[in-house]
Amino acid sequence: MLNGQKIAVVLPAYNAEKTLRATVADLPECVDFRILVDDGSSDQTASLGRALGLDVHVHDRNYGYGRNQQTCYREALGRGADIVNMVHPDYQYTTLLVTAMASMIAYGVYDVVLGSRVIGGDSLQGGMPLYKYVANRCLTAIENVMLGAKLTEYHTGYRAFARRVLEQLPLLENSNDFVFDNQMLAQCVYFGFRIGEVSCPTKYFEEASSINFGRSVKYGFGVLETSLAFRLQKMGLAKFRVFSRGGRRIELPYNPAVNTGETAIAHNAPNEGR
Repeated sequence: MLNGQKIAVVLPAYNAEKTLRATVADLPECVDFRILVDDGSSDQTASLGRALGLDVHVHDRNYGYGRNQQTCYREALGRGADIVNMVHPDYQYTTLLVTAMASMIAYGVYDVVLGSRVIGGDSLQGGMPLYKYVANRCLTAIENVMLGAKLTEYHTGYRAFARRVLEQLPLLENSNDFVFDNQMLAQCVYFGFRIGEVSCPTKYFEEASSINFGRSVKYGFGVLETSLAFRLQKMGLAKFRVFSRGGRRIELPYNPAVNTGETAIAHNAPNEGR
């Protein structure tokens, strides 16, 4: 807890058995809820998570990274978390920054805080492939123009959110795939939430998860599509569900009779909304 606010760390996991222990070991004491959502892994991610004392929820099959996040946030909000910090369990991001990121929200400085791999120039030193670094910088430059923002990176998976952000964003309109991350940040900008960044050292290694070149290309086109939709709606030329205040949001109140802590089946039909 920080400044009277409860902190949840959510870990959207898929075949993270090899790196989960190291990720969890560094979580700070201020964390009130540690929630892992296993998106149909074929390894022992779920059982290891239980052994490490995490609140584990298992999807009945692999629904995708975006759907995994929806379940993560639903479980965190249902437990009364005031601040939710998403940490990838692949140990690329240091969990030592959870306290710093949550503090910036707990004391009212920002509504959203991102762990940027670009501030301080750590990305290439940490082993990020050159093509990913170049694509990151190019896409970020385009998005800053299209969204009218000034972020150093839109593509980090290390994020912290105030409860009101997760309650108000139409997250159920977003993709089930990796572009969910980008849509979510575009929504934060569109709805006027304050976004801050901290420098985050990262490391790339064999056991760490990473999307392949083909899926990276697909993600890149999704980013461009999201940016264009944002600009068209801002100009009043089109309307998209992802930027609608009437769009579908995460359902509450939390129903413990549906989610027992052992299994969380997908709550919504597969969705690739824009």
